[in-house]
Amino acid sequence: MAATPNAAVLLVGRVFVGIGIGMASMTSPLYISEASPTRVRGALVSLNSFLITAGQFLSYLINLAFTKLEGTWRWMLGIAALPAVEAEIQIMSESTEMEMKQAEIIGNITMAQMLKTKALAGFASNQTALLLSLITAGLNAFGSIISIYLIDRTGRKKLALISLAGVVASLALLTAVFRQTETKSPLISPTETSKFNTTCPAYSAAANPAKWHCMTCLKAESNCAFCASTNKLKPGACLINDDLSKGHCASQHRDWYTKGCPNKTGWIAIVGLGLYILFFSPGMGTVPWVINSEIYPLRYRGICGGMASTTMWVSNLIVSQSFLSVTEAIGTAWTFMVFGIISCLAIVFVIVFVPETKGVPMEEMERMLEERSLGFH
Repeated sequence: MAATPNAAVLLVGRVFVGIGIGMASMTSPLYISEASPTRVRGALVSLNSFLITAGQFLSYLINLAFTKLEGTWRWMLGIAALPAVEAEIQIMSESTEMEMKQAEIIGNITMAQMLKTKALAGFASNQTALLLSLITAGLNAFGSIISIYLIDRTGRKKLALISLAGVVASLALLTAVFRQTETKSPLISPTETSKFNTTCPAYSAAANPAKWHCMTCLKAESNCAFCASTNKLKPGACLINDDLSKGHCASQHRDWYTKGCPNKTGWIAIVGLGLYILFFSPGMGTVPWVINSEIYPLRYRGICGGMASTTMWVSNLIVSQSFLSVTEAIGTAWTFMVFGIISCLAIVFVIVFVPETKGVPMEEMERMLEERSLGFH
């Protein structure tokens, strides 16, 4: 991929990377759970998740370091391949069991690096995006450390429920913040708008323009934008969204908004997103992988583990690909509310259907599942 001559070859490389990541995400948790002592089985599978998130964190650091070099994305992809080469050399040599486990860990980190590198290749010059991704990956890694400590102490089920409760609370906070942003955005000032010769046609034709605010302007027509006042929270202008209007707005040292509106609660949204990651990562970020590596009958472990991994990746694809479309269709606040409702349903599902596998030897897992009764225990 680093030496690719065109986009088609890069796309083929990404397909192979995706296949490798899918295989690693299926086999690693199963192998670790089978080889681990019962009392620390959950922690060791969680350690695999931590190494993946730590690999993501390191990959962002590497990407950030190479943003100023010529051929940025080629350097990123090339360096991400080095740990995989080292792992392959160790596996092909006469290795001890410990060396092979180390190679597996290196491979997991590399897979995560490749995944994130390919996702960000088109935005390598955007340092802000990389810094935000670095923070996100750091919070994920920190949450995975919490999971390693708690999962064999509190149990899988309780940790998942605590995680989901925190996720619901975080999504509720985000819903409230974005709802307040959408309904309490700065008003549209006729005086401010009249200073420009590019007034939004929908605003000019509005029956009651006095009730217009920033979000009304942005949602009225796709070619309307908001030029904020010098004090962002005071009434601004609703203009046609083109380069001329944007240039006039910038010439007066004002900010130009096309997707969102200025508000004083933006920092609360950042806190809410951080809390969401911190609650999600220790529980729902690791517990599903731990449970999926434990609960299947021995004769079906491979195929069931593969089906579960495929389901997780497909679900991840659906959410990532549909999120922006859903937010544009129903608004950001309602989108977070929908996710909150889904999380509440997930709490019910965990309580009713998910077994507690803490301290259960693999040999007794199938019998435990046959005998267990529904409920929280």
